[in-house]
Amino acid sequence: MRVCIVGAGAIGGFIGARLAATGACAVSALARGATLAALQSHGWRLRQDGGLLQAPAMASDRAEALGRQDLVVIAVKGPALPAVADGLAPLLGPDTAVLPAMNGVPWWFAHGILPPEQASLATIDPDGRIARGIPAARVVGCVVHASTSTPEPGVVQHHMGGGLIIGEPDGSASDRVERIVALLAQAGFDATASRTIRHDIWYKLWGNMTMNPVSAITGATVDRILDDPLVRRFCSDAMDEAARIGRELGCAIDQSAEDRHAVTRKLGAFKSSMLQDAQAGRPLELDAIVAVVRELGQKVGVPTPSIDALFGLARLYGRAHGLYPDVSA
Repeated sequence: MRVCIVGAGAIGGFIGARLAATGACAVSALARGATLAALQSHGWRLRQDGGLLQAPAMASDRAEALGRQDLVVIAVKGPALPAVADGLAPLLGPDTAVLPAMNGVPWWFAHGILPPEQASLATIDPDGRIARGIPAARVVGCVVHASTSTPEPGVVQHHMGGGLIIGEPDGSASDRVERIVALLAQAGFDATASRTIRHDIWYKLWGNMTMNPVSAITGATVDRILDDPLVRRFCSDAMDEAARIGRELGCAIDQSAEDRHAVTRKLGAFKSSMLQDAQAGRPLELDAIVAVVRELGQKVGVPTPSIDALFGLARLYGRAHGLYPDVSA
């Protein structure tokens, strides 16, 4: 199997390095800048379990140089996805599957559960570029449950977790899902096939929709967020709104916000991915994590006052620090 990792950062590098180390498939990377240079000079590098895992890497900034693939794993930040979708065609053969291993709600999420005229998500794919570049029939859903970081370009540090949930958007069983799960399991991931991938996506979103932007705005780790009763209550209110939206979308959450807080507290002084992005001066993924929840709430008629406030504050923070597009710019 030929596999291309598009975006060899914290998650893409994690998946790519483990796959390459098995020798069971030909793994390439579509990358750029310092990450591309590091991959070309040193190959895949993953720090885990106190050691360094290395494997040769075929890397380029030109999709044409890598050719058609059996599986394309997209692991870029949300703001970069439209441009990535524009240039994906050289990687796509007749049966190529595309696995977006990304945060938040994907562009295809509402197709099949909302009327066709409401299924497009303007907060994520306002002009349809992503949908045109990545046809729906190619998409296999994915949820990542892992914490990784990039201490330097081309080097991934694994902190915890290795769960990958894989499933067809329409909830069907498929041979391609089984093949992908088997390949990932061979590489040491806790990979599982799901017939309810939309619910899996919504459940993860529900759990991190508040911690991510609140940590970015405040600079606080999740333990400090949960230790502040006022902030904790605000987060719970926003999660309750998201849970009501989920019920309307067929993604009911059978857990309370307090139950989820108890799970999050076990992470201790944990830095969310959005806090890491804010501290590194990288764009904030607010659209796929917060703005889209507001949009879906409007589509199904669920008021979202707490989510509105959360998005407004995080958006303002992002604009003030050059981490989110400013409409006046």
